[in-house]
Amino acid sequence: MSYGDVSKNFFSMFKETSFAYFFGLGGLFAGFMIASYFGVFEFAPWTFALYPVLISAKGVTGGLLSGRLSTGLHLGTMRPSFFNNTKTFYTLIEALIFLTLATSVTISIFSFVFGQLFWGLTFADFPGILLVIVATMSLGLFVSIITINIAFLSFKKGSDPDVVVYPILSTISDIFITACYIFVLTLYFYGDFGKIALFLIGILIVFIGVYVLIKNLHETVFTKTIRESLFTMVIVAFLVNIAGTVLVGIQNFVGARTEIVMVYPALIGMIGNVGSVVGSTATTKLALGLLSPSFSSMKKHLKSIFSAWGASLLMFIILAFLSLFLNGLFSLSSLYNFVSILLLTNILAVLAIVFLTYTISILTFKKGLDPDNFVIPVESSFADGITSLALLASLLLLGLS
Repeated sequence: MSYGDVSKNFFSMFKETSFAYFFGLGGLFAGFMIASYFGVFEFAPWTFALYPVLISAKGVTGGLLSGRLSTGLHLGTMRPSFFNNTKTFYTLIEALIFLTLATSVTISIFSFVFGQLFWGLTFADFPGILLVIVATMSLGLFVSIITINIAFLSFKKGSDPDVVVYPILSTISDIFITACYIFVLTLYFYGDFGKIALFLIGILIVFIGVYVLIKNLHETVFTKTIRESLFTMVIVAFLVNIAGTVLVGIQNFVGARTEIVMVYPALIGMIGNVGSVVGSTATTKLALGLLSPSFSSMKKHLKSIFSAWGASLLMFIILAFLSLFLNGLFSLSSLYNFVSILLLTNILAVLAIVFLTYTISILTFKKGLDPDNFVIPVESSFADGITSLALLASLLLLGLS
């Protein structure tokens, strides 16, 4: 079988990756919404910490979907059509619904534990956290329709879904989940009517989740996806709450600096994009036999790695400029300072995420597991925590004038 990545030169790959990353600039809109509705995050101590948790969790389930779609389209186990598709495709959709419910409950439990240790929460806060997370993640399922359409369209147009789908998806997902989270928080703090509405949403996803579980108990694709993904979700639940805790630290350090708040969702999304491109192209090459499952084979993957990294450096510079300009803070000195902070953040985060992503791809393939169930879900969670830590380190090292 052929794979486009092998025949393309570096500049073609850089151009395709940059085009996909360009959509990541839309992450500024997610940050703008957070800055605009900052007041709703002051009603409870857990609201701000949960934001990266939800962004990460949706990125995990969306990453699983995009990774499986990309590989399935390349291998021919799925067709680029909603209708008359394969059984594998429809089973994947049902598995995604159940995993959304399972992920919501898992990260709620971990968030409560982290909240008691670091956010000053009590047991009385747990029902609210569970309700808000389940409702937000349930509404976020609608993003899956967009993900599938992007995968199908890119495949039909001859683009590589491994490169195009997740970067575009992550931005759309970040914007949509941010809007959903603000909407859910507004309902939750509105009063009893709002809480009842959120409870009904939660009951609906529980009913659907239990139904698809019972229906697919004996389906091999479904049970394998759930079994492998649930283990991943436990790891993810732990990691995303680290990101939430670090974000609280960043907030304490920078206060209400809107240029940082606005750019944050785009930064974590962009680093996640780097990991997804490196990981998704690697898993497809492994499946096609174009890469051997060893670290020495990384040299055959360098075009993908450096095109993904180079495109992200360009986007970080653009993000710094746009954030300062939109907040009325632009000057040459502020641009130099902010670009320096973001580029150091990029270097620290990308080095870590590339090594991690490639390692997971190799190890899962060697163990006979499906890398698509692990690579993007785990790397996207690590990406959020790694980017948050890298940003905090850069702020501490270089300062924010």
